[in-house]
Amino acid sequence: MINELIINKPDDMHLHLREGEMLGFVLKDTANQFARAIVMPNLNTPVTTLALAKCYYESIKGHGYKFEPLMTLYLTHSLSKEEIRKAKESGIIHGIKLYPAGVTTNSKNGIGSVESCFHLFEEMEKNDVPLLIHGEVSDLNVDIFDREKIFIDKYLTTICKNFPSLRLVFEHISTKDAVEFVINSSHKVAATITPQHAMLSRNDLLSGGIKPHNYCLPILKREVHQKSILEAAISGNSKFFLGTDSAPHLTSEKESSCGCAGVYSARTAIELYAEIFDKNDALDKLSDFSNKFGADFYNLSYNQDKIRLVRKNQEIPHQLEYHNNQITPFLAGQIIEWQIS
Repeated sequence: MINELIINKPDDMHLHLREGEMLGFVLKDTANQFARAIVMPNLNTPVTTLALAKCYYESIKGHGYKFEPLMTLYLTHSLSKEEIRKAKESGIIHGIKLYPAGVTTNSKNGIGSVESCFHLFEEMEKNDVPLLIHGEVSDLNVDIFDREKIFIDKYLTTICKNFPSLRLVFEHISTKDAVEFVINSSHKVAATITPQHAMLSRNDLLSGGIKPHNYCLPILKREVHQKSILEAAISGNSKFFLGTDSAPHLTSEKESSCGCAGVYSARTAIELYAEIFDKNDALDKLSDFSNKFGADFYNLSYNQDKIRLVRKNQEIPHQLEYHNNQITPFLAGQIIEWQIS
């Protein structure tokens, strides 16, 4: 039995840091666990331009942590080809994020028509700027459990066919269909995997009462899908890498009549992945999944700092106190067997 694991400090290739006081509160958790992170641009005022991305970057760096934010732009119909070229030349932009309008938190400014963005995809392909996709349709007439599969069939296959050299990340995949799509696509297509989609099925959300702190988008699916996501994560296939999609909300906003979607996993993220890989006899594959595969896809050098994980029980806090409010972390109150030393 392995009781200690020393790996290069990992990267989180899909992260929500929020802004203002919330940014200062949650950043310390990520900086403790990760060397870098692909930072999502869906703030209250979306990060739609290089100028806004630079301001957000400086805000993150201003907290003084040894942590490198890898910035993204929020894709809107007003994005220009010139801005894409400037983003590529900037050195701080590592992708452009496509949100279908209305599909998740702060996505009302997202894309209404994927086809209308083809001229932008062409420019991204030309400049080798990755397209990061929240792969769900936002049509309210489509069953929420089918929205990822329908997005694949309706849009993703077309994008990949028309832009074969475009690097594309299928974010936070949640279905067997997504796993199979990524595996069968070219080396230009990859996917991030969250701890919740690898660990939980929709029974963990709905059985025995609604569990609002397990509610995320894409929503948790049947066990057959959860098992497929898990198998992809531990497979050693370089197309799949770590992306927590950690997304903090106040406990009061989760436990409400219209609860927010998002799981806050950043406090114990790499320990959760260690738990997942350990329970499936795949600890030897954790380092590549958490440090190498994502870096390779984004053309980044490997981190040289190390972290040490030890087999030691820890209880995830029931609540995190935040400015007279609280944030409930993922798997609050549960015992996991790994922790950073």
